[in-house]
Amino acid sequence: MLDGIIAASIRYRFLVVFITALICGWGVWALFNIRLNAVPDMSDTQVIIYTPYVGQPPQVVEDQVTYPLVQQFLGAANVKVVRGFSYFNFSLVFVVFQDGTDLYWARSRVLEYLNSSASLLPPGVTPALGPDSTGVGWVFEYVLQDPTGRYDLSQLRSYQDWHLKQALTTVAGVSEVASLGGFVKQYQVEVDPRKLIAYNLPLSAVKQAIKRSNNTVGGRVIERGGEEFRITALGYLRSVDDLKSIPLGINRRGTPIFINDVADVHIGPELRRGISDLDGKGEAVAGIVEMRAGENALSVIRRVKQRLAIVQRELPPGMQIVPIYDRSGLIERAVTNLRGKLLEEAIVVTAVTFIFLLNFGAAVVAVLTIPAGVLLAAIVMYYLGVSADIMSMAGIAVAIGAMVDAAVVMTENAHRHLAERKLARDEAIAHAATEVGPALFFSLLIITLSFIPVFALKAQAGRLFTPLATAKTLCMASAALLSITLTPALMAYLMRAPTPGANDKNHFLDRFFQSLYAPMLRLVMRHRLVTALVFVLALGSTIVSWSRIGLEFLPWVFEGDIIYAPTAYPGISITQSKLLMQRADRIIMSFPEVDHVLGKMGRADTATDSVNLYMGEILIRLKPQDRWRPHLMPDQLVARMDRALRFPGIINSWSMPIKMRVDNVNTGVKTTLGLKLMGDNLERLEKIGRGIEESLRTLPGTRTVLSDRVYEANYLNFYVLRNEAARYGLQVEDVEDAVQLAVGGQNITTTIEGPERYPVNIRYPRELRDTPANIGRVILYTPTGAQAPLSQVTRLESVNGPTAIKTEGGRLTNWIYIDLNPGVDLGSYVKRAQSVLDGVRLPRGYSIAWSGEYLYLQDAIKTLVYVTPIAILITFIVLYLNFGAVAESLIVLLCLPFAATGGIWTMYLFGYNMSIAAWMGMLVLLGFAVEGGVVMLIYIISDLNDEQAANGDVLDVKQIDEGVARGALRRLRPRLMVLSLLLLGLLPIFWGEGATGSTLMRQIAAPIVGGMITEPLVIFLLLPPIYAWWRGRAASRSRSMTKIEYLGQRD
Repeated sequence: MLDGIIAASIRYRFLVVFITALICGWGVWALFNIRLNAVPDMSDTQVIIYTPYVGQPPQVVEDQVTYPLVQQFLGAANVKVVRGFSYFNFSLVFVVFQDGTDLYWARSRVLEYLNSSASLLPPGVTPALGPDSTGVGWVFEYVLQDPTGRYDLSQLRSYQDWHLKQALTTVAGVSEVASLGGFVKQYQVEVDPRKLIAYNLPLSAVKQAIKRSNNTVGGRVIERGGEEFRITALGYLRSVDDLKSIPLGINRRGTPIFINDVADVHIGPELRRGISDLDGKGEAVAGIVEMRAGENALSVIRRVKQRLAIVQRELPPGMQIVPIYDRSGLIERAVTNLRGKLLEEAIVVTAVTFIFLLNFGAAVVAVLTIPAGVLLAAIVMYYLGVSADIMSMAGIAVAIGAMVDAAVVMTENAHRHLAERKLARDEAIAHAATEVGPALFFSLLIITLSFIPVFALKAQAGRLFTPLATAKTLCMASAALLSITLTPALMAYLMRAPTPGANDKNHFLDRFFQSLYAPMLRLVMRHRLVTALVFVLALGSTIVSWSRIGLEFLPWVFEGDIIYAPTAYPGISITQSKLLMQRADRIIMSFPEVDHVLGKMGRADTATDSVNLYMGEILIRLKPQDRWRPHLMPDQLVARMDRALRFPGIINSWSMPIKMRVDNVNTGVKTTLGLKLMGDNLERLEKIGRGIEESLRTLPGTRTVLSDRVYEANYLNFYVLRNEAARYGLQVEDVEDAVQLAVGGQNITTTIEGPERYPVNIRYPRELRDTPANIGRVILYTPTGAQAPLSQVTRLESVNGPTAIKTEGGRLTNWIYIDLNPGVDLGSYVKRAQSVLDGVRLPRGYSIAWSGEYLYLQDAIKTLVYVTPIAILITFIVLYLNFGAVAESLIVLLCLPFAATGGIWTMYLFGYNMSIAAWMGMLVLLGFAVEGGVVMLIYIISDLNDEQAANGDVLDVKQIDEGVARGALRRLRPRLMVLSLLLLGLLPIFWGEGATGSTLMRQIAAPIVGGMITEPLVIFLLLPPIYAWWRGRAASRSRSMTKIEYLGQRD
C-alpha cells in the first residue's frame, strides 16, 4: 500500500504539492492564532471557596465554617483531595479534582454542594467561589502611586478599588483584579461607654440606630397633571456629619440625643491583613491582574496594557501607574529564543544536506520538509488547544533533525540511482523512493511511538511534558506522512541526475569516511566475539556514571524575576511586618541588577492568596541579564541576596513567580521540597515539626528549613462564667455580643456613595480596649436595666493558640518547608533526610509524607517504570510488522541499551542531574537509535537479496559477510548525513548563556547528543557482525536441511 501511495504521489505530483501548499497556508493561520504562554499550566483542576468571617480567630473559623465545608466535599465525585485553611477573619477551602476534570464542570458541582450547606454555617456567613483562575493566573502586577504627595493611601486605595479595578476587570480574559496595600476607607463610630451610662443607653441602641438610618426606598408613583412622578425617600448616609446627626432618643429635657453626643465619628482605616511597599520607599497600593483559565496569556496582557494606556490618561492629576510584573516579557523571550534556535537548526539542515550531496535540489527537498511538517503539526496543536510555549517549542526543536531523516535518506538514495543512469529519471526516483520509503515510514512511526510513556504521566509532570510530547509526536507524524507524499513529489520536480563523472566515488566526504570505515568494518567482522565483549564492557561502564548522577524533578526555567519569601514569627504585628519588609526592600534595591521591588507581607484581597501576615512574598523585577555585572548567574545573585538578608528570627526562602504559585496551588507547599505532618492535635504537631526542623537544619544541602508555627499566636481568652452571668440574667450570647461589638468592632452597615461602598464600624475607643483591664470594664446591660462589667461574668486567661489551622482530607496538618542549596540534587537529599525521619518516633495516629517536587518526581518515576517496557513492546510489534521476522526485530532493539550508554555518560560529564527533562531526551534518543537500526538493516537486507537473486541459491557465510559489508558501506553516507543533522541541529541549543528556556532545553538535548555519538558505533560496528553471524547460522541450517532432504530422496 505504501509503495502505491509513493507511486501515486510521483504521478500526481502537482496535486500533492498544491494540496500541501493549501494545508501549509492553513498552518500559517493556526500558527498566528495559537495560544502563547511561557510554560504550560501545571495547576490541578481546583475550586477555591472563600468565606469571610470577620473578627473571628482560626479555631472559631475552623469549627463553624471550614470543617463543615470540608466534610461536604470529601466524598464528592472526582475529588482528589480537599484542603482547608482557617485563618483570622476568613476561611479557604481548596477542592482539588482528578486530572482531566473540566474546570467549569467542577465549579458547577461545588456550587451545588454550597447551596445545600447554608444551614451548616453561622447566620450571615456566605461562602463564595474564588476566581476561575489557576496557578499561572497572576500575569500582571502594577502599583498606583502619587509622587506629588497629593493623595494619601486611603484615596489611592479607593481609586484602585472603585475605578481602576473595574476598568481592568472588563478586559477580555481577565478573571479578577485583586487589590493590595493602602487603607480601605471606613467610617468609624467610637462609642464612649461613660457617656452611654450617663444617657442610660445600651451599646446596642447605637447599633440599631445606625442600621435604621441608612436606606433609600421607593413609594411607587403618583399621577399629577397627566404625568407620572416616582416617589423616593432618600436616606443614605453620605458623610461623617450624616452619621453624627443620627438620633438615639430624647433626654429628660425633651431634646434629642445624637450619636455625636456619645461617640467620636471619623474616617479611618479598616483592619488590614496585608501590606505592600515599592522599592523600600514606603507603603504602596498595588493591583494584581489574574487571567482566566485557558486564555492566551500574551493576548490578555496586551489587552490589559492597552486598557491601562487609556486609563493612564484619565487618572486624577498626580496619580500614575507603574507596571511591576509583566509575564509577556518572559513569554516573548522564551518564544523568541526558541524560534531563533529553530531557524538556526533549519540553516544547519540546509548546509549539511548540500555539503553531503552537492545537489541543490536534494537540499531544497530536505529543507522544505521542516516548515511543511511544523505547519501541519501547528494545525492539530491549535485545535487540540496546545499552546506555543517553552515545552511545545522544545518538542519541535528536538524533532527537526529526525523530521528530515526520511527526506535525506530518500534523496540520497535517489541521488545514487540517478548517478547510476540505469533507469529513466522518473523511474529511478520512483524506484529509489519505494525501495526505502516504507521502511522510513515505519522508522518515523517508531520515533513517534517512542513518546508513548510521556502521555501516561499524570499530575504536574504530565501537564508539563504532554505539550512537548504532543508537539514532537505531531511533527514526527507529519514527517512520516510527508515522507510518502510530498518528498517523492518534490524529488520528481527538483532532483536531476548529476553530471557525468560527478558520482559518489568522487565525493571527497565519501572517500574520506569510506577509507576510515572499511578497515574497521573488516576488523569487527573477523573478530565478532571480541567486538561484542567490548560493547558489553562499555555498557557495564555506565554503572559507574549512573551511580553518580543526581536526581531532580526538573531544571526550572529562569523566569527573569525572583520571589523572596521571608517568614517571621507568627505573633509579629503589622507595624513590625512593615518595617521588616521595607528594610528588606531597600537592601534588595541596592543590588545593581534590580529594577523594582514590590514588597508584600500578608495577603492580597483575593481567594488565590492564602499567606498569613507573618509571611512575605517580595517580587524582585530584574534588569535584562546583559545589564548585570559580568559573569554573574541567577543562582549566584540569589546567594548574594540571601547573605545580605539574614535577619534574626527570619527564615528566607527563594523561588520565582510562576513556580511559587504553581507549587503553592498544587501542594500547598511553596518551596522546592516539603513535609506534611498529620495528626489530631495542633500543639503536638508543632512540637514534632520543630524537632524535625532542628534535625534537618544541619543536614548537608539544606539552605533553609521551617516548620509552621501552628500554635504560637497570642490569645486573651475570656471564659464566660455561666453561674455569674445567670445572676444578672445574662446568656452566653449576651456576653459574647458585647465583646464582639465593643472590643472587636462590627461593621453595621455600608454607605453608598455613587460607585463606591464603605463600611460603618462601631466599637470602643482604642484607649478603652487596649489592655486586659480595660476590656474587663466593658459594660453589659442586664434585662432589668442594671449594668455589670465584663470582668464580673468572665475569667481571663492569656494563652497560646492556633496561628492558622490547616487540614488535608479532614486531618489536621502541619507543613515543613525545605529550601535546598543550589546544585543539591533532590534524590540524594531526600535519601539523607529520610534516614533522619526514620528516627522520629511518632505518636499513634500521626504520619509524615513528602510533598513538593519530590511528590511529582515519585509519581513520574513510578509511571515511567511501568509504561516504558510497554512502549518497547509496542516498538517490537511495529518492527515485526516491518521485517516480518522476530530475529531482525530483536537485533534492532539491541541498539537501545548501547545508545543509552552515550546519553548517560554525557549527563554525567556535563554535571546534569537525571530529571524528567533528561528522561524525555533519553526517549527521543531511543527512538532515533531504533530508526537508525531499521534503516541499516534495510540496506543490508536489500544487498543480500540482490546477491541471492543473482546467484539463485542460498548464500554461504563468505557471501553473507560480503553482502553485509556492502550494505553497511552503502548506508554510511545517509546515516552520517542524518547524524550530522541531528547533532549539528541540536548544537544551537548549547550556544549562549542565560537565554530563557535554554537550561531546560539543554537537559533534553544532552542525552540525545551523547547517544548520537555512541549510537553510530553500535549501528556501524556491532549490528553488521551480529546480523552476519545470525544470517550465516540461518544459512547453514538451511543448507543442512537441503542436504538431508537430498539424502532422503536418494535412499
